[in-house]
Amino acid sequence: MTLNIFFISITIKKQEMSIEEEIHQENIKKIYEDMKDRQISVHRIR
Repeated sequence: MTLNIFFISITIKKQEMSIEEEIHQENIKKIYEDMKDRQISVHRIR
């Protein structure tokens, strides 16, 4: 009888963003929130 045991360790590291990427992500978030607010306001008008 043969028993094979493997131990695997996986590490996930969050990738650090550059300043430009962070600014870009903030802009995307702001645009998304603005569009969401517009959709809500249009829906309320009807």
